[in-house]
Amino acid sequence: MPVTTDDADDADVPAFWQGLGLPGLADVHVHFLPPRLLRRVWAYFDAAGPLLGTTWPIRYRWSDAERLAHLRRMGVRAFSALAYAHRPAMAADLNSWTLDFARANPDCLPSATFFPEPAAPRYVTEALTAGARVFKVHVQVGGFAPTDPLLDPVWGLLADAGVPVVVHAGHAPAGTAHTGPGPFAALLARHPRLAAVVAHLGAPDYSAFLDLADRYENVRLDTTMAFTPFFDQAVPFPAAELPRLRELGLAGKVLHGSDFPNLPYAYAAQLTALAQLDLGDAWLRAVCWTNAADLFDLPG
Repeated sequence: MPVTTDDADDADVPAFWQGLGLPGLADVHVHFLPPRLLRRVWAYFDAAGPLLGTTWPIRYRWSDAERLAHLRRMGVRAFSALAYAHRPAMAADLNSWTLDFARANPDCLPSATFFPEPAAPRYVTEALTAGARVFKVHVQVGGFAPTDPLLDPVWGLLADAGVPVVVHAGHAPAGTAHTGPGPFAALLARHPRLAAVVAHLGAPDYSAFLDLADRYENVRLDTTMAFTPFFDQAVPFPAAELPRLRELGLAGKVLHGSDFPNLPYAYAAQLTALAQLDLGDAWLRAVCWTNAADLFDLPG
């Protein structure tokens, strides 16, 4: 990989995972959305909307086919298609789209979402029956509390099924009343067996979310955007927590995530930033492939 994140080149990504002796990369935090919704999301990024707090140019403003081809060229062998509902009566349609997308692209993990509404247990059950292997919720964008009573049966369904849910629970990039370790800890107190993956390592409250990963057997974290200059300048990871991050990674609790395609820098910059932590090749192997392979029973 390149020496600096500024010089990171996606063409170097295969050499990165080959040098680690891996069969490729797994990325638990990738977005594919219905075209109309994707255009709206990108327009929000272009306008530096209030939940972003900064300008955020999208680097990979490509078609689905082009983005799929790029992931495969880089050797990303397994990835998600994370969609998230921000209002009622949209999650079921999103799930239909993302599950169809995964059926057409077997290297994509069948992905689904939900929103606090009376219909949620029904369509989450339908998504599980249809083969959903990962869910996504964004409490910041959705504007709801993870402990909303309408979601109690949904969290119970997912805990019983052992299907992980990627949760944007942290305050970054802009906090709300429902983000942060407090609301998420309250959720885990109700559903301690929930398989949750905390997006962005829980930034900026890294230590508190590491505590939750230590405390709860099925709580993990993803590295999405962490340690890149774009993210670090606003919400730097505390150096004192790097030994604990290493331990959690080696214990299967840290997974590589990117936020592709909604990146203002090269995909390779994330991997370069992880390598520069100097936490060892065993840690990189675990984070970039093995932990996700174990969680999702990936071949190879």
